[in-house]
Amino acid sequence: MKIISITSHILRIPLGDKVFYSSQARFPERNSFLVRIETDTGLVGWGEGGQYGPPEPVAAVIDHVLAPKLIGRDPTEPVVIWEQLYSFSRDFGQKGTYVEAISAIDIALWDISGKAVGLPVSKMLGGAFRNRVKAYATGCYYPEKYDDLPQVLENLKLEASRYRESGFDALKVKIGLLDIHADAERLRVIRETVGPNIAIMVDANHAYTAATAIQMGKLIEKYDIRFFEEPVIPEDRAGYHRVRTENPIPVAGGEAEFTRYGFRDLFSEGCVDIAQPDLTVCGGFTAFSQILALANTHGILVIPHVWGSGIALAAALQALAIIPPMPHTASPIPLRNEPMVEFDRTHNSLRDELLVEKFQLVEGYVGVPQGPGLGVTIDEEALRRFQAC
Repeated sequence: MKIISITSHILRIPLGDKVFYSSQARFPERNSFLVRIETDTGLVGWGEGGQYGPPEPVAAVIDHVLAPKLIGRDPTEPVVIWEQLYSFSRDFGQKGTYVEAISAIDIALWDISGKAVGLPVSKMLGGAFRNRVKAYATGCYYPEKYDDLPQVLENLKLEASRYRESGFDALKVKIGLLDIHADAERLRVIRETVGPNIAIMVDANHAYTAATAIQMGKLIEKYDIRFFEEPVIPEDRAGYHRVRTENPIPVAGGEAEFTRYGFRDLFSEGCVDIAQPDLTVCGGFTAFSQILALANTHGILVIPHVWGSGIALAAALQALAIIPPMPHTASPIPLRNEPMVEFDRTHNSLRDELLVEKFQLVEGYVGVPQGPGLGVTIDEEALRRFQAC
């Protein structure tokens, strides 16, 4: 089997009146970069790469630099191809766009490899510990009028109630755009709304200095916060270590980290309690498997970050299937020694309409696709529609 073509697809959909904010930016659209790899046998693999900026740079790297190196190669050797592409780009691409491009290619190659033998990627990687994954809702972003606190609090009551009524028993809340006391008030209202049995996590998208993050952690500890995601900028490992040492809430991070080398340093420097590699950023399945092994040796739970299209979610679910309970118990508990899947609840047609198969929350869980490869099928009409946006 040989690779005969590699095609980039840039997808966009404006959010219109559904615009939202994190601590870092206003989101007027959802976008994704997909790569399609076709073989001479007719098998096709799909991958996704990059989440944090315009998709054009990742497309350029693949179209003009990496794709020519892959034509004629055997697609069922994803680990060999990963190491060769990374070695080629190491001097100028240890992080960022080049690794994101390799991520997309790697996911597509594992998709093809699974299809070639009729097995899901999770079985190709050694087998699944679970065929469904407990989900947490990512939501409670900031609206356009985020400084109208009374109205924000009323809207949060309604939103948090919807998540509880939908069957979620865990919720991740965005913080960091407002003053810490205003954000603490948001969390008070959410905790009062959902009650004591819903797990709440917070995500600052690296909005704080270490000192402010520590202050924030102490301020919100009383609301039983299960983890504090990206408290400081990803480059500040000393800050991460300080926050983890002095703040009472477990620290999560890693969505903006790359390859086994980046996570080696994150773990060895004592930065996180929970690692959050993103399959479309860190290097795909090949890198994820290596990161998972490193995390296990350091006693760190892995809960992948998920953002982007249905392809990214399908890849994350295949990866979540292979994570062993850490540490092993006879009945693993989510967020203690059992991973969860991030199930973003902001409006995203690229996740909800791009695939023929639909991801559903059933009794608080999302199923791992059981078909070969990623186990999902692109809706070609939806693909054309989103490329035209």
